[in-house]
Amino acid sequence: MSCGPLLVHVYSLAYFISLFTDVDECGQGIDDCHPDAICQNTPKSYKCICKAGYSGDGKMCEDIDECDNDFNGGCVHECFNILGNYHCVCYDGFMLARDGHNCLDTDECLLNNGGCQHVCVNTVGSYECSCNDGFFLSDNQHTCIHRSEEGLSCMNKDHGCAHICKEAPKGGVACECRPGFELARNQRDCILTCNHGNGGCQHSCEDTDVGPICGCHPEYIIHPSGKICLERDEVATDVSENNATAGTDVDKRVKRRLLMETCAVNNGGCDRTCKDTSTGVHCSCPVGFTLQFDGKTCKDIDECQANNGGCDHFCRNTIGSFDCSCRKGFKLLSDEKLCQDIDECSFERTCDHMCINHPGTFECTCKKGYTLYGFTHCGDINECSINNAGCQHTCINTPGNYQCHCNAGHKLHWNKKDCVERSWPDVISPKVSLHCIKTSGSDRCFLICSSEVHFISGLDGSYTLKCGSPSPLKKKKQNTNESAILDLSTVRTSVTFKFNEGKCNLKKHKMFQEAVQHIIPEKHTSIIENFHYVNLTCSSGKKTLGDHGRLKAAREMFISADFELETNQKEVTDMCNLSCARKRTEKRLRKAIRTLRKVINKEQFHIRLSGVDHDVVRKSPRVFDTQELCGLGQRNMENRCASCSVGTYYHGEQEGCILCPNGTYQDNEGQISCEPCPNPHNPGNQKIAGARNISECGGLCSPGEYSSDGFKPCLPCPFGAYQPDAGRTSCFICGGGLMTKRTSATLFQDCETKVQCSPGHFYNTTTHRCIRCLVGTYQPEFGQNYCISCPGNTTTDYDGSTNITHCKDRHCGGELGDFTGYIESPNYPGNYPANTECTWTINPPPKRRILIVVPEIFLPIEDECGDYLVMRKSSSSNSVTTYETCQTYERPIAFTSRSKKLWIQFKSNEGNSAKGFQVPYVTYDEDYQELIEDIVRDGRLYASENHQEILKDKKLIKALFDVLAHPQNYFKYTAQESREMFPRSFIRLLRSKVSRFLRPYK
Repeated sequence: MSCGPLLVHVYSLAYFISLFTDVDECGQGIDDCHPDAICQNTPKSYKCICKAGYSGDGKMCEDIDECDNDFNGGCVHECFNILGNYHCVCYDGFMLARDGHNCLDTDECLLNNGGCQHVCVNTVGSYECSCNDGFFLSDNQHTCIHRSEEGLSCMNKDHGCAHICKEAPKGGVACECRPGFELARNQRDCILTCNHGNGGCQHSCEDTDVGPICGCHPEYIIHPSGKICLERDEVATDVSENNATAGTDVDKRVKRRLLMETCAVNNGGCDRTCKDTSTGVHCSCPVGFTLQFDGKTCKDIDECQANNGGCDHFCRNTIGSFDCSCRKGFKLLSDEKLCQDIDECSFERTCDHMCINHPGTFECTCKKGYTLYGFTHCGDINECSINNAGCQHTCINTPGNYQCHCNAGHKLHWNKKDCVERSWPDVISPKVSLHCIKTSGSDRCFLICSSEVHFISGLDGSYTLKCGSPSPLKKKKQNTNESAILDLSTVRTSVTFKFNEGKCNLKKHKMFQEAVQHIIPEKHTSIIENFHYVNLTCSSGKKTLGDHGRLKAAREMFISADFELETNQKEVTDMCNLSCARKRTEKRLRKAIRTLRKVINKEQFHIRLSGVDHDVVRKSPRVFDTQELCGLGQRNMENRCASCSVGTYYHGEQEGCILCPNGTYQDNEGQISCEPCPNPHNPGNQKIAGARNISECGGLCSPGEYSSDGFKPCLPCPFGAYQPDAGRTSCFICGGGLMTKRTSATLFQDCETKVQCSPGHFYNTTTHRCIRCLVGTYQPEFGQNYCISCPGNTTTDYDGSTNITHCKDRHCGGELGDFTGYIESPNYPGNYPANTECTWTINPPPKRRILIVVPEIFLPIEDECGDYLVMRKSSSSNSVTTYETCQTYERPIAFTSRSKKLWIQFKSNEGNSAKGFQVPYVTYDEDYQELIEDIVRDGRLYASENHQEILKDKKLIKALFDVLAHPQNYFKYTAQESREMFPRSFIRLLRSKVSRFLRPYK
């Protein structure tokens, strides 16, 4: 049989089968449909259909501009086309209706009374504030000012201006209108325009000679009121309801579906966009809406339901969109979704001393010897008011510290609190020695500090170095022989060395370090002098002007030194008494000072600390090493300087912080040596390395115990006595014949008082009564025998205070700066004191006006104004008033001054207190007056929560005021920085106004 016919049959069969086997070009991706088209497979082929929102043959698709038609995309206000879709946006003062097209009036009065101080009246597209009888509306259009019966024209109730009254240069008044209004021909009334609240029209507005004329979208008709618009079907339904019962009504949507499915008839029954296709009409919805199962209706998407709308913190759904907001202490980023912690520590004036930022908040801390008050301020602690600071004799308070002093015939114990008898002659051991040597015909001096070294670092390299301890000054009234001998034996002098050029520089001296490591041989020494106290301070003078006003690189230096030394008792003989010996000592000291004056200018004066020599100043600039970027007593850690902690000291040779060795301690940060522990007769148990205070030296008597030297063995405090500190030589007596319940008492509360005193009182051991703490003091505990003085310059409102929060700074008022500044209630952000009065004045330079922002103000809410803040032209109650309030407002407000200068007064009565205010202000060029007023009087500036947060953000306000005060500073901020700092809506608001101001004519 031949194979030829069989093969033909097989090939024919294969060809026949291939005719019925389809290739899915869409699935295999071998179609040539446009990216914005849908590929639809067909037998033996495929077809391309453009997606909804696009038109074309499928091979080429173009976006349909749904807004480009007579119906404006169905939007009654603004229509914005996007790829494949569109969305409607309403004017300010309106919100998008649920249909996504219509715009409904927003009732601004529902939120915080619209920010109005008295009465808020809602209008279509806007709102109006009005005032109670006896008040008139301020220029900021929100707060109300007392109306004067007499006085200047603008303060008189009959000034006649509908909106804003200004004093005319030549007397009389000049009326102005708020933004969006035009001054009428009578120069008194104001005519509404479409620029304010869309002219009160719900849909379209057209300005005419007789005022705004309202119109409606083609699918709506005007209401008889002439302002709002109604759907045509809605009107027809209203008519039918008058002629038939509700039971005969038929759903409009059902009627539409009975009609022919075409977009030309009733929009195909679609809520929004309708498109005719080969399979019938296709409905689609704008962004923010989703198509329902009926294929016709659009429903608003609650974006907050899915992943919180992408918002970091809070999400609030709106029709067709949503808004994100942040928790307090955070700010919304420019993407208007993410929240970023506000670093309050980066602001100026946040904390007096140290600031620690935390997520959403911050914490202020104070240096040692200071305490926090008013949340952010630091005041010196008067330790002497707290049970005499434990001093046995006299306590003297100093900034950040205190000192115990002893009566005549006594000297201070090593614990710095007790006083022990002084036996004459009681020679004070020298703590400091001055060695000057001659090398190569010139002098080089070394000040060697062996113990009791205290270092304080200042700004710009300045510092203070204290070696030893000063002897107590004797009172002039004391005329005893002993005190006369003590005064005569102690030589004190103060001297200042001027260093013409250079910089304070207490750094390790490297060049001669090896040469001076050994003990300086006496045969080369020209001067040897021993001191028991030296206080040396190095500070920089101001920069001096050189030729043509250029700044010189060098600065004047001043080194101030206080020296104390004892007259050498060995020089007192029958031939030379104490006075004679003192004169010899003074002569040697003068010689030493002359030598010091020479060597300091030649950079030949060094200070030896812990065996390492340090330069005092640096004259010639040289290359810095890493450590020189940090001050003495600090080490470099990851490009930042950190002070050596307590229990350690900075070792110059090792250039690091080292634990205090055994037998020493250090209770201050950033020090360059450790203090030796006291050397008792019985050393006891010595503390291991790193002792942080004298009590860690070991062997001290515990609280409730004492001994002759403060070290073990110790005795318990007897009945009727107590001791709260360790290492003391005596116990405190309860007083008034009071006894303790037991021996070894540690607190006054252990004394059996006859009454138990409550906080705000102290126990008087003479009268055995509880006495209220005086004004300026407080006591938070029960059963104490003292009250604590308020820190710094603060005081309390009344006596009997129980907490440091009652201590308030009353300082306020004064003349404020020319360009920017703050009007701040006393003690802010703590509560202001009662019964206080503050007065400020702002007198701008010529041709400058004042802009003020009140971010928030907290005053007690009362029926009658008890505490108030007022801003006027002068102190006269009849002068032009810019701002006046006696209530709390957490919603910010900005306004310009009605007068070129301001007199500001804050007054509180005797019964009130609250957080108060911190009000920033800026003066700006009066050429920008129209622009600034246009911005601050626009309600959109305050309508958005995000905009309100901008006016409360100190960093953003500072940036805005920086540019307003000095426009050239605008170039300091890049466009990217501006976008990152401000939300897009805020930038759009400003851009439109600036553009209109710069290009008033199209």
